[in-house]
Amino acid sequence: MTAVNLPDGRLTLSGSGGGYAEPGAAFTGRVAYAAAHVVADPAAENVPGAPAALDWDATLAFRRHLWSHGFGVAEAMDTAQRGMGLDWPAARELIRRSAREAAAAGGTVVAGVATDQLPAGPATLDEIRKAYHEQLADVQEAGAGPVLMCSRHLAAAARSAGDYLDVYGRLLDEADAPVVLHWLGPAFDPLLAGYWGADDPARAADTVLELIAAHPGRVDGVKLSLLDEGFEVALRRRLPAGVRMYTGDDFNYPALIRGDDHGHSEALLGVFAAIAPPAAAALRALDAGDTAAYDRILAPTLPLARHLFGTPTFYYKTGVVFLAWLAGHQEHFTMVGGLQSGRSPAHLGRLLRLADAAGLLPDAGLAAHRARAFFTTAGVAQP
Repeated sequence: MTAVNLPDGRLTLSGSGGGYAEPGAAFTGRVAYAAAHVVADPAAENVPGAPAALDWDATLAFRRHLWSHGFGVAEAMDTAQRGMGLDWPAARELIRRSAREAAAAGGTVVAGVATDQLPAGPATLDEIRKAYHEQLADVQEAGAGPVLMCSRHLAAAARSAGDYLDVYGRLLDEADAPVVLHWLGPAFDPLLAGYWGADDPARAADTVLELIAAHPGRVDGVKLSLLDEGFEVALRRRLPAGVRMYTGDDFNYPALIRGDDHGHSEALLGVFAAIAPPAAAALRALDAGDTAAYDRILAPTLPLARHLFGTPTFYYKTGVVFLAWLAGHQEHFTMVGGLQSGRSPAHLGRLLRLADAAGLLPDAGLAAHRARAFFTTAGVAQP
């Protein structure tokens, strides 16, 4: 039985998922990282404010799923609830385990470097520098590529663009290899408003470009998550030769990755973890020069992505985990920090409709069984 009663009516799942192959080689035309979620231990006290407790087997199995499709894994980023339930001790262990798993599986992994071992609240610039340096050393020791994430502490403490240039400049000087700069906009985290020393993104971009120019060869790329396609294209065209643009735009990724006559964006996307099979098929088509197939495959994923990342955007992680559960990648819908309550049943019902339309549910019977259980607890009587 594949019928489910949703808050807005009945849905009979199509059973169209699961038709994508799982080639293991990396893509040739684009660099593509999927930012992966974490699987909570459902028997632990994963309530708001409690230390994060993970189901390590299921968490690492999901990463193997992503590597099997040819993606690199972006580890311990905001998709993994960094700053929203995943504390630094758990993140550090996650990075170490994921890097070991990547080495065994022949996959690639980059990992977030931040300052979240500091307590919430004010911190001095010196404390922020030390926190960043500590995490950078941990990530490099684990064997992952560093992604320098935005810091809530730095956003609160910095008084000018010069403070950002100083903190990041020292990090770039200490890094063993080129790093990725992560620019996460306030839609994903309101506490990062005014990052890089300006509320105006154009002025902030000047600071990012100044930082890159002052440290040639030290920046692999910029991961941009501002959900502004035009701004990303404009900044991409200003980047020095050899510095990549990694799109983090979960609203406009098909066009940004396809690119134009002046270039294209690589990818470091949370949505890729949710749509890995069709996204991999689309990137294979792009590798083969078949842009029509690329567009056709990704077209039904875009309405899902825009709903998944809808306002308030920072709760998109709830939808990612809901889809992973329905698709059979984990046995429960429990999240660290109790974040499974971050989206309403109405939102998740619409997400289920879009996932079915996009062919993301490989076992319609399993997805329907689990969805009926969930919506029953939400007060929606089932067939």
